[in-house]
Amino acid sequence: MAKVMTANRTHGPIKINKLQNNIKRVKRSLKRNFILYLLVFPVIIYFLVFKYFPMYGVQIAFKEFIATKGITGSEWIGIEHFQRFFNSHYFWRLIKNTLGIGVYQLVVGFPVPIILALLINEVRKSAFKRFVQTVTYAPHFLSVIVLVGMLFLFLSPTNGIVNKLIELFGGEPIFFMTEASWFKTTYVFSGVWQQMGWSSIIYLAALSAVDPQLHDAAKIDGASRLERIWYVNIPAILPTIIILLILQSGQVLSVGFEKVFLMQNDLNMEASDVIATHIYRSGILGAQYDYSTAIGLFESGINFIILIMVNYFAKRTSSTSLW
Repeated sequence: MAKVMTANRTHGPIKINKLQNNIKRVKRSLKRNFILYLLVFPVIIYFLVFKYFPMYGVQIAFKEFIATKGITGSEWIGIEHFQRFFNSHYFWRLIKNTLGIGVYQLVVGFPVPIILALLINEVRKSAFKRFVQTVTYAPHFLSVIVLVGMLFLFLSPTNGIVNKLIELFGGEPIFFMTEASWFKTTYVFSGVWQQMGWSSIIYLAALSAVDPQLHDAAKIDGASRLERIWYVNIPAILPTIIILLILQSGQVLSVGFEKVFLMQNDLNMEASDVIATHIYRSGILGAQYDYSTAIGLFESGINFIILIMVNYFAKRTSSTSLW
């Protein structure tokens, strides 16, 4: 007993000294990097206020929420809202449309910025390179409303330039914005056109870090330009590709609301009705806040599971992963 008491007396001051040293180290770091911490402070505040604090309200997905009683005063009903959503007649349509658009967007939209970055990187004339970058970056700055308005103009069955070209080659006008079979393609390819230039920036930044000596060595070995792209450039940016693929895979069900809602109408509802628009109708228009929260939580949970699975697969097959 005496030995234990002696050991406690000995280790006590050591722990206190370690704690004091850690505090001093943190203070020195704060003082030395004060400007950097000041720059990151607004970002931390943003995520706390708009991302973490609102998570308190997620619990209404498990309650029969009544606004006058508040979140804490509302009755706990467990997973009834989830069961109602799973048993609804529109459940599989929402999953099919949301997952279909998400996967379509990932398969088509993910490789295009990579290919564009590789092509731009091979351009040697700086003036033409800047011109191409400006033209491909510009659509990113268009608002969703402007983009959808352009789609209605260009794809109009009467005066749209696309249908005029189809008629010029002997085809019949296509009602792109009202036919359900064309909704996913129109949505995905318009998004690719808008975002491909902006998304290619990060790949161009990764390509700028490729050692020129690798290309010189490949030239000496007789490698063509395509072979140098395949064996030098692509392996160099592969970690970046994997990380972005993991992040985008975790957003497969997060198709978004604004663009789908603006393109949606009664004629294409069969293909355009997704989880986000259903949450809007039930939560905002129908004032079913608890039910819509449950649907949103289900969507986030599936996205999180997909993210974990893709990250695990990436970690097993390569040395690159989020964690």
